[in-house]
Amino acid sequence: MNYQALINKNIKKLRLDNNLTQEEFAEKIGISIQGLSNIERNRYQPSAQTIDLICKKFEILPIQLLVEDKEENREIINNISTILSQCSAKRLKKIYEIIIKLVKF
Repeated sequence: MNYQALINKNIKKLRLDNNLTQEEFAEKIGISIQGLSNIERNRYQPSAQTIDLICKKFEILPIQLLVEDKEENREIINNISTILSQCSAKRLKKIYEIIIKLVKF
């Protein structure tokens, strides 16, 4: 899977879902319109700082930019992300191990 393309696609989708122009979205997160255009066209990947700003401004978790958007799963994924964000690293590791075992079936 091409995670760079997925992140960039999800950033564009986030902008469109919030009914923002490229100019409005770029201003909101503090980057140039050309920079946002390059991200949306998959010419380059946003920096970790840019991803952090996007997440803070739109109140999402970074993992949400790495998940393929399947409309029917969006609410479930958001709920899982919220729950996981409150877990300790030790608990997250256990959850991860359980998920790996479940997915193998």
